[in-house]
Amino acid sequence: MLPWRRALHALAAALLVTGALTLTPAATAATPDRASASTSRGWNDYDCKPSAAHPRPVVLVHGTFGNSVDNWLVLAPYLVARGYCVYSLDYGQLDGVPFFHGLGPIDKSAEQLDGFVDKVLAASGAKEVDLVGHSQGGMMPRHYLKFLGGAAKVNALIGLAPDNHGTTLLGLTKLLPYFPGVEDLLTTKTPGLADQVAGSKFLTRLNEGGDTVPGVRYTVIATKYDEVVTPYRSQFLQGPDVRNVTLQDLCSVDLSEHVAIGILDRVAHHEVANALDPEHATPSTCLS
Repeated sequence: MLPWRRALHALAAALLVTGALTLTPAATAATPDRASASTSRGWNDYDCKPSAAHPRPVVLVHGTFGNSVDNWLVLAPYLVARGYCVYSLDYGQLDGVPFFHGLGPIDKSAEQLDGFVDKVLAASGAKEVDLVGHSQGGMMPRHYLKFLGGAAKVNALIGLAPDNHGTTLLGLTKLLPYFPGVEDLLTTKTPGLADQVAGSKFLTRLNEGGDTVPGVRYTVIATKYDEVVTPYRSQFLQGPDVRNVTLQDLCSVDLSEHVAIGILDRVAHHEVANALDPEHATPSTCLS
């Protein structure tokens, strides 16, 4: 049996490393200006003006350990090619931790989203945006919608594997009470992780009184092979104007897990396009 201290450190390392390896892809090599990297690929172009066909800018919200570029190397160009003005932000930064974001208190991250949406609306001249988020990025905007007045500025929220009701990380979080100090470590050093544990104070407040707010359309796209947000059905929302989708109902042989559904899965991305423009939606299949 491991000594108590070794067990404590092993659990802490397991939680942090599991999150780092599975919540988002690893950061790509550093560039002098990551904003210019995304602009060169067609998004974060503040000269873009929404078309009549796609009148709302799309704001992409990365997941935990993600950033505004690496999370969207496939989906952002996919949407730009379909005529959307697309933007992405960094949020939840910790001092001394480059590239890996989404680790700060989630209520403060929602405030950053608030400011970013205002910036996009001012540049584009649009009245509303659509939000697309992966993992924490699909859940955090709900705080913005519910508590920061975001519902007046947002038409739709589309979540790819969002942890709307928290996660147990396949039961690992249920072990926290047996390892004194680990939960405090997560809370003080990476509050964004602690906020996402099922039953946290943040999530309890977020979900009190219902999952949704009036005036916003919600889409949740989940995979039954999700190994991070567990159980995967906890991602689904209840309320009016909600559509919950399981990826394998669209393509039974799709094996995408938590990372792939947000980063590179074409079936999931086709469903994002359908949710952004439901009037012109086409069936999502394994060949999408």
